Amino acid sequence: MKKTIKLSIIVGLALGTTSAFATNGSVMIGTGAKALSMGGTGIGMNHGAESALLNPALITSVENNEISFGGTFFMPDVSNNTGDGYHKSDADLSVVPMVATTTKVNDNLFIGVGMWGTAGMGVDYRYFASQYKMVTNLQLMQFGIPIAYKVDNFSFAVTPLLQYGALDINFVDGRGTHGNGVAQDLKFGYNVGVAYKVSKFTIGAVYKSKIDMDYKNQIPDAGRAFGLNLGSKLSTPAEIGLGLSYALGGSTFALDYKKIKYSNAKGYKDFGWKDQDVISLGYQYSTELWSTRIGYNYAKSPIVNQNGTTQKGAAINTLNLLGFPAIVKSHYTIGGTYKISKKTSFDFAYVYSPEAKNSFDNSGVRGRGISTKHSQSALSIAVNFNF
Repeated sequence: MKKTIKLSIIVGLALGTTSAFATNGSVMIGTGAKALSMGGTGIGMNHGAESALLNPALITSVENNEISFGGTFFMPDVSNNTGDGYHKSDADLSVVPMVATTTKVNDNLFIGVGMWGTAGMGVDYRYFASQYKMVTNLQLMQFGIPIAYKVDNFSFAVTPLLQYGALDINFVDGRGTHGNGVAQDLKFGYNVGVAYKVSKFTIGAVYKSKIDMDYKNQIPDAGRAFGLNLGSKLSTPAEIGLGLSYALGGSTFALDYKKIKYSNAKGYKDFGWKDQDVISLGYQYSTELWSTRIGYNYAKSPIVNQNGTTQKGAAINTLNLLGFPAIVKSHYTIGGTYKISKKTSFDFAYVYSPEAKNSFDNSGVRGRGISTKHSQSALSIAVNFNF
């Protein structure tokens, strides 16, 4: 019991008020300021120690030792309308940390360690009865040890992961208040990556395992209030991705494709989420003292309009758009790096997601329909040390 309490305090302090990030569905478009400033690209382009979760095979770009740490200030703007006009969610500021370090053991072996906020969602309508006074908060953080091996231009890596997750769902309806406080879980997973450099091209591939998180009493209790029989698991979906970058002089062009397997993830499958195909584009121009970056990321919303004339379909539509409105599609990104010395540099990134709007039928529950508007902006900063 004491260990659980201590872990909760430590992770809570690290995550701050994290409830959502610049996301594809519930998954961050990228980890670290460099990747975020290039649309989340990083499967086929090295970002130093920051590559640990993007493609661990690319930490082999580190010359000796590198440590990178920073954070993202995320500012979502979410509003919901269940028939009496739009009401704005108060969950409009979150903070997510990132720390990663890599050591070159020898010319072939590279080892790192890191902690990253990787996913999240959340709304706060506690002052609006028409929104069931709903408050939701999903937080995910991963602790990993990337281990990479390099032979000539080919590298292979695996990252064992320990994932911490916390989920809270509470709301009020005509039968009273529903909610059981925050449910937490710890589970293991892994990432596997490969990379190959030929001429001016770098090609990479990565696989991220599904991680079955169990949030006891949260989803089942919420489901019962809406007449649904749901399990307690909400799995982090598996991902598979391919990436390519091309370097020419000071310019680097990057392209990533990844598939996020929501349809095979417990919990998300119950809520009718579909797989996401994510396309990311990035460009970087570098000099000896500074780099500038831009990017674009696109993926259709994984939330699909169910048959809202049925009780089940209407309940799922309501819970998706009200409690977990992962409907943004496009992310426009910009950022850069400034080197203050050979050993120290600063990164920054800004991400903007224009407003997306979805309207679903929920006549089987309320008969008034439900609509959500959602836009996002995020500012990331990081400092890097090479020694």
